[in-house]
Amino acid sequence: MKKILVTRKLLKENEDRIKKLFDVKLNEQDKVYSSDELIELSKDCDGILCIGGNKFDSYVFEKLSKSVKIIASYSVGYNNIDINLATKNGIIVTNTPEVLTDSTAEIAILTLLGAARRAYEGRQMAESQKWTWACNFLLGKEMSNAKLGILGMGRIGRAIAKRAKAFGMEIHYHNRTKLSTAMEEGAIYHDNIKSLFNNSEFLSINCPATKETTHLINENSIKYLPNEAVVSNTARGDIIDDLAMIKALKSEKIFALGLDVYNGEPKIHPEYLKLNNVFVLPHLGSATLKTRVAMGNRSIDNLENFFNNKKPKDRLN
Repeated sequence: MKKILVTRKLLKENEDRIKKLFDVKLNEQDKVYSSDELIELSKDCDGILCIGGNKFDSYVFEKLSKSVKIIASYSVGYNNIDINLATKNGIIVTNTPEVLTDSTAEIAILTLLGAARRAYEGRQMAESQKWTWACNFLLGKEMSNAKLGILGMGRIGRAIAKRAKAFGMEIHYHNRTKLSTAMEEGAIYHDNIKSLFNNSEFLSINCPATKETTHLINENSIKYLPNEAVVSNTARGDIIDDLAMIKALKSEKIFALGLDVYNGEPKIHPEYLKLNNVFVLPHLGSATLKTRVAMGNRSIDNLENFFNNKKPKDRLN
């Protein structure tokens, strides 16, 4: 029976299943393993089910046991894994697309709404029990009939567009490639971010984290947005240059920012926490029972297929 290291604690449904299929090392304490612990614990394993927090970089791949043949990532994003080094070391990498599309799209809408309608300030006022209604009390911005720019029109971006249409929003997008007319469903394509941002009263960030997208939202590109735009990031934290965004929030160039992801998680730039126009969540995009069970099962499916000499559905290399 093949031996698998699981780097974080899974939900019971997933642990029960994986124990039936493999000789498995579970992380009962749900500890975030250091690179050295990861290397040591996996030295007699055939595969790793990786759940966040662990970087598979040159240090790890240099020392990782040659017995490890697959890393099944419990996520859509895989920027914590150096795919080129994995390939060089003969290790297959998989992820879990599709199953968290709807839950992440819901969080994107929540962060846009929460930021635009000043939900954080509203909660503060409600807790103070000292607020008084007035015509100008906590005036926000309506999403209805506004222009929504989507940066990254993959599965999640398209799911956000579908939901945004219920608000009567006009959808604009930038993607590495233009979608087919059928997939666009009326969305307007822009071949550069300047053009997209010019047409984004609301902006949803949904592109992958790559070297090219690091700090794509910066002091220069923020200038392309209309004054008092609302921005949401449910992709990866390093797409935003924090210092530039904080400056734009303070100057009110950006009306409000919704974040489900940010640099240095769980730490966050302290200036964000001083601003009332930041609506922030602790990376809840996939946090529903249905989605997390599906992610676990998708990871296990990939492991099972690989060791049964079938091509994993979600192979990345």
